[in-house]
Amino acid sequence: MTTIDFSPLFRSAIGFDRLARFVDSAQAAGNGTGFPPYDIARTAEDSYRLTLAVPGFAPEDLDITVKENTLVVTGRQAESGAKSEVLYRGIDARPFERRFALAEHIVADGAELRNGLLHVALKRVMPESLKPRRIAIAAGTQTIASDAKAA
Repeated sequence: MTTIDFSPLFRSAIGFDRLARFVDSAQAAGNGTGFPPYDIARTAEDSYRLTLAVPGFAPEDLDITVKENTLVVTGRQAESGAKSEVLYRGIDARPFERRFALAEHIVADGAELRNGLLHVALKRVMPESLKPRRIAIAAGTQTIASDAKAA
């Protein structure tokens, strides 16, 4: 097992403790069961789609939450009233919880359950305060836009 030592980083940088927690959670996730299987696809420059295989689960059996930049998908099937003897179970419908770390400004944009696949739309939404903006340049008593041509 490889351990990463972040102490040199913490001596010269502030606020990177979240990076250490992210690496630790990624290592822990790698040791999980792998159920249910999933795909992550980029659908546009700032849009993604997470698809989980959840056969046999109904929308009321699934829960999707986002808290502190973590997307959590849980599934628990309700007990069915009809009891039958299962001779072979190839379709796994056990309870599960999957966690996905989200980058800054990624939000869940919606979810859809279709043909046993749960699709979660994710989108990067850049706040106005972080978008590039134009700054006016004052010249003496006049305000001149930075792209104005000198006469």
